[in-house]
Amino acid sequence: METIDKIKEQISENPILLYMKGSPKLPSCGFSSQASQALMACNEQFAYVDILQNPEIRAELPKYADWPTFPQLWVDGELVGGCDIILEMFQQGELQELIKETAEKHKAE
Repeated sequence: METIDKIKEQISENPILLYMKGSPKLPSCGFSSQASQALMACNEQFAYVDILQNPEIRAELPKYADWPTFPQLWVDGELVGGCDIILEMFQQGELQELIKETAEKHKAE
């Protein structure tokens, strides 16, 4: 499977997906740590992909997303953004709302 197809599949199969360095419980960079903590604070399930374990995704995703850095949060197939955007949305209460709505919508499906 082509890397881009794999990325598209991951994004379509996981309504809330964080591409990050490491895992939510053991992040490998400060930005990934902050982003995953904000997501965990929303109290909904989310998927993640450790780009350090997937160098091909690490290489291809920035081109596909037109977003150069990690972490990257994808919700319902749309790129939300990176760490700064995630934290800003969290502080304004927008992230919690988006994550909750998305989780509820997909539980109903």
